[in-house]
Amino acid sequence: MSKLLRNRRHVRIASASRVGFTLVELLVVIAIIG
Repeated sequence: MSKLLRNRRHVRIASASRVGFTLVELLVVIAIIG
């Protein structure tokens, strides 16, 4: 059970970092266009 929770937490962190990465990419694109 603890293993499942750990995997879930890891997935959550990965998705969060992915969202942050896309946000950074968007900011860079906006900066280039602007």
